[in-house]
Parts: sequence; C-alpha cells; structure tokens
Amino acid sequence: MASGTVKVDIQDHIALLTVSRPEKLNALDLDMLKALAAAVDEIEANSAVRAAILTGEGKGFSAGGDIKAWSEMTAQEFGHAWVRFGHRVFERVATLRVPLIAAINGHALGGGLELAGLADIRIAEEHIRIGLPETGLGMVPGWSGTQRLVKRFGAQVVRRMALGGEIFTAEQAQSLGMVDLIVPTGSSVLTATEYAQRLVMRGPAALEVTKLMIASASGEDNGTAVEALGSILIAKTADLKEGVAAFSEKRQASFKGEW
Repeated sequence: MASGTVKVDIQDHIALLTVSRPEKLNALDLDMLKALAAAVDEIEANSAVRAAILTGEGKGFSAGGDIKAWSEMTAQEFGHAWVRFGHRVFERVATLRVPLIAAINGHALGGGLELAGLADIRIAEEHIRIGLPETGLGMVPGWSGTQRLVKRFGAQVVRRMALGGEIFTAEQAQSLGMVDLIVPTGSSVLTATEYAQRLVMRGPAALEVTKLMIASASGEDNGTAVEALGSILIAKTADLKEGVAAFSEKRQASFKGEW
C-alpha cells in the first residue's frame, strides 16, 4: 500500500517500508512522520508479517529533518509538534514487534541516521555517508541521536559526529559497529530481503520476545519491555482465564496458581 510519503509492500511475511520523497532526498517533514506512524501501525496489525525492511526511495536513505518544515516554527511548536512528535513516531518504529532491517541505500544524515539507528540490523551500500551535522546549523540532534544512538553505537562515536561534525564512510561506520554489512551500490534492499528471509524461518514468537529482552538489557525501553514480556506470559495462564471468567460471571475468582 501507499500512504502519502511512505509506502508499505508486504510479501512472503516481509514488509518493505519505503520513505518516499526522493526529490528532497527523503528529508522528513510532518506529513512523512505521520505516514511513517501509520505504516508501522499497518505492519503491527498484520500478524502475517515476521520481518520488516526500512529503506529510502531514489538516491538517498534520508537527509534528515527538512529544514523548511521546522525553521518557521515557534520554539513551542518546534519542541512539541516537531521534536516530541518525532520522538513518539521513532519510538514506534524502534519497538516494532518484528525485527527491522535498515537497507541504507544512500546518505543517512541527522534525522536520517537517527531513523536508520532504530533498526535491529543495518545494511549499507558502499558509497553512503552517515553523520549528525546538526550542531553545524546551531541545533542539536533531537530524535534520539544523543540517547538511543549512544546506547547502540557508544558515546565516543556520537561525540565525534555530533560535536566534531565527522561524516563517516560505510567502511568507517562498519569498523565502529554502526552498520553490520556493506554491499555494492544498488543491492541493499536485495541483501536485506535475503536476510529477512532467514528471519522468517525462525520462530516468530521467539524473535519478538528476544527483541524485547535485548531492549531491556540495553536500557532503551525504560521498563516497557519487561511489562510487555510479563503481560505476554500472564496472558497464557489459566489464572487469567479464571479471573476474566469470574468478572464476567460476577463471582469471586478461584485462582489456583496454574500457568
């Protein structure tokens, strides 16, 4: 399906999610953020999906936040409608129930790198460049660049990009642990699809729970993964079924501690 500036194509248990604003190198604006949130909701609601791929249309993965989209905002609008809303959308992407692979087919800068950083696996084409150039514009990374990326890539790597303005090649990014695979130009989506096909063969419930456990161990989720895991476990118990039945029948529940 197509949803404005984000396209979703689901085939063989794999969802291909494409940010599509190629004339702007897929720079993110509010409409794209809204479309991205809707695309994630569509994938979450489809129980047949077992893996997802995130990529950009055209020559770029994403050039980050569109300056024209936020430069005229008041400070309050910028903080609420742009930064906080973007955070909510990015959190939805990061906590997608299925493994997410970023097929980085072009430069990923600023918000574009923050977007790629949401993925569980990153496959980069050999020509790409990545970085966090925001301080050169007098602003700061605002969509988890100093938070999630520090947890995933390490504080010193983020310092070099955000403070020093360093732009890394694909090879440098791989050596720093920022990308997992480097592939020839034009082949990132194909390689990501092949990787996703491997994931589809694994237990979907096990993948979902393992992703939650890793998020908990890395401190990215502030406890939501623990609650999700606990809820999934409890949902399978006889005690929960008894509790719901007792509520419906307006009687005292008789719990037996049965799993």
